[in-house]
Amino acid sequence: MISQFSEDEIQRYSRHILLPEVGGIGQMALKGASVLIIGAGGLGSPTALYLAAAGVGRIGLVDDDVVELSNLQRQILHATADVGRRKIDSARATLEALNPGIVVETHPQRLDAISAEGLISQYDLVCDGCDNFATRYVVNAACVKTRKVLVSAAVQRFEGQLSTFRPWRGGPCYHCLYPQTDGEASGLSCGEAGVFGAVTGVMGTLQATEALKELLNIGESMAGRLLMWDALRTRFTTIMLEADPNCPVCGGMGAEHAHTPQQQAAPSAG
Repeated sequence: MISQFSEDEIQRYSRHILLPEVGGIGQMALKGASVLIIGAGGLGSPTALYLAAAGVGRIGLVDDDVVELSNLQRQILHATADVGRRKIDSARATLEALNPGIVVETHPQRLDAISAEGLISQYDLVCDGCDNFATRYVVNAACVKTRKVLVSAAVQRFEGQLSTFRPWRGGPCYHCLYPQTDGEASGLSCGEAGVFGAVTGVMGTLQATEALKELLNIGESMAGRLLMWDALRTRFTTIMLEADPNCPVCGGMGAEHAHTPQQQAAPSAG
């Protein structure tokens, strides 16, 4: 298996290859894997950086925005010289500089119900860190329909949330957890409520970790669980989640694996 890597790749990924849970077989699996990242902002930045560093062979970036000066407090894919540049172009340059052995694909668009399914079907896994709830519902519905694992993270002010959704294997989908329509979703945007920059770094790094675990099929999945982090108290809390048997999106396909439900207020996206 090691012989299938170049000498540069062996050196680059040596600390992964040393791990029994990863090894050469796991690293080769990452090389052949693909991840679509929704949003090249506060959450998408650390997520993309760590997935690229880990050697995920194909990374897609979805974003229709340009870099603004106010982004640089947390969106570490971009630099001051990138202000005014499309985020996906800045992000691709940063990721290719970090790891020229991967393929970075850019999608300068805002996903809708028509485009999401076709795009998501082209990737193995989706990481959602977008900045609006309408897109989150669209992404969730497309992931359920195409049976693509969704790792979702969100932040607001000093708090973050993280979960993995794959209801066909048990547990809820995103809509089970937050059944509001996009017009009813509570929570302010980062521009309205503010966000502590380093919080997006922690949550994005956790998001990348969970994505890598899913791709490698190692450890305990966050499916059916919600991780909440209160940065001011340095307190992590994990609660069990229940699939909604009447969910209009997943149809409660994971309800047989349900746990005690605890409804949460939706946080702002990152």
